[in-house]
Amino acid sequence: MPVLKFRVYWEEDESVYRDIAIKPNQTFLLFHQAILQSFEFDSKHKATFFRSNDNWQRGREIILEPDNQPRKAEPLLMADTMIAAAVKDPNQKFIYLYDFAKNWSFLVELIGVSKDENSKITYPACVRKEGLAPSQYGTKGLVGDKLVEMEEKYDLNKEGMDAEGFGEEGEESDAMGGDGGEEFGGEEENNF
Repeated sequence: MPVLKFRVYWEEDESVYRDIAIKPNQTFLLFHQAILQSFEFDSKHKATFFRSNDNWQRGREIILEPDNQPRKAEPLLMADTMIAAAVKDPNQKFIYLYDFAKNWSFLVELIGVSKDENSKITYPACVRKEGLAPSQYGTKGLVGDKLVEMEEKYDLNKEGMDAEGFGEEGEESDAMGGDGGEEFGGEEENNF
C-alpha cells in the first residue's frame, strides 16, 4: 500500500516542522493524533483541518467532533474521513488548527508518495523533526534536554570569542588608535 508523506509546518516559524508518513486508508483522527504527538502537545483541546489550496485559503472543514456550528458546507468528521478522500491534488494542502483559545495553526502539505510501506514502521509515524517544537503552555519545552539544545544552538562562547565574550574587534581599535589615548591621558595628568 502506498504511503503519503506530509510536512506539517508551525505557521509562526516555517523552519519548525514535522514530516508525518500516513497511509491513505487511515483517518484524519489518526493524523491529528500523530501531529500532536510529534509536536509534544497534549490532546485536551478541539481541533480541525481545512482542505486548502496553494494560497492557503480554507476550504472544506474536517472536524474532530460534531459542534452544531453553522457552515456553508457540512463538515466531515476526522474519525470517519480517510486521508485519501480529501487528497485531490499531488501537492494537496491542509490547514490544521488546534486549541481554539490559543489558536495553534499549522500548514500541512503533501510532499511525497512512496509506493510501498516500510514494514518496520507503525503508521502514522513522524519520520522527520526540524526545529524546536513550540511550548504548548509556556515553559514545557524548555526543561531538561530541550534547554540543553537551546544552549548548544545559541552558544556564544564558541571559537573566535575570548574569555570575556569579546572578539578581536576591540584589540584592532587599540592598534589603529595609536597613541591618541596616551596624549589625552598625558594632558590630564599635567592638569592635576
